Amino acid sequence: MPATMLEDAVPVQRPMPLPEARGPVSDAVLRALQGAPGPLAEVVRDGLAASPGILDDEDLQLALLLLYEQHYGGLAGVDDRLEWDLALLSARAELEAALEAALRAAVPMPERPEPTAAAVAAALFDLTGRDDGPSLSRYVAKKATLEQLREFLVQRSLYTLKEADPHSWAIPRLSATAKAALVEIQADEYGGGRPQRMHSAIFAGTMRAAGLDDAYGAYVDLLPATTMASLNTMSLFGLHRRLRGAIVGHLAAFEMTSSVPNRLYGAGFRRHGFDEHATWYFDEHVEADAVHEQIAAHDLAGALVVAEPALLADVLFGAAACLFVDGRVGEQMLAAWGEGRSSLRGPLP
Repeated sequence: MPATMLEDAVPVQRPMPLPEARGPVSDAVLRALQGAPGPLAEVVRDGLAASPGILDDEDLQLALLLLYEQHYGGLAGVDDRLEWDLALLSARAELEAALEAALRAAVPMPERPEPTAAAVAAALFDLTGRDDGPSLSRYVAKKATLEQLREFLVQRSLYTLKEADPHSWAIPRLSATAKAALVEIQADEYGGGRPQRMHSAIFAGTMRAAGLDDAYGAYVDLLPATTMASLNTMSLFGLHRRLRGAIVGHLAAFEMTSSVPNRLYGAGFRRHGFDEHATWYFDEHVEADAVHEQIAAHDLAGALVVAEPALLADVLFGAAACLFVDGRVGEQMLAAWGEGRSSLRGPLP
């Protein structure tokens, strides 16, 4: 790529601005984060009892997103010491239990292979190679309007502006071959020691090229529950040692379904006249993730199962959950665009 691409300023991930509440649970969490006393536990239990389903619940997903964000870049104006506040952790645990239960009930599980690296890799390639639904990447490549491309970037922004962080929680929880494989993948995600090449920084450049704000969390109020559920699933898996198999499976599926879609995403942006600077993020993933998928399938997921066979079911669950939650995000976006409306909760500024 041109040298000027490496001279762009690298955005600093500042704390996420506090969003507007979407119901009593997120309102109670926001109040607790700002030091206001209240019956947080009771509100969370009542919210869970009243919810028709946490996966699509705007209030519950936002509440969990806020509680997780304390473990990442933090929240604007919120005391960092609240990261380990017992009342907030208790509320997070109840929401997490509901999310995990919903995922385990809804995610279709593949057949278990033998606990060998080759068999696990083959099972993951088979799982991720199935194409039985509408394709967001093909729509972006051939049909998406400029405004829909901007919405697509906004939908991806909250994860991609901190890309790789949820999966990095697994590094100290793995050992030997699996740990080395994960570090190899993550080193590329973080730019190989060059901050301008961090994938989060490259994505920020794409947002700027599309006339969007690249500040972390700038569009959190516009993100629907399905998008937040995808983010929260990553955090759920990454923050719990007992789910280390699931976060490894999630990353494997994430990498194994990246290369071809990113080629199509790049084509969609070029169709609207964006230059190689704007498409660098997508072009980078076409090549990088073609390598990463092999490492993730064999040396990461396969090696983990060989070392800890009891984690096989969770590796498969994590991979299947990745496809499930991300598939729901794509379906929500395509459904909205097919009906001629925005996929966001409100119009872009």
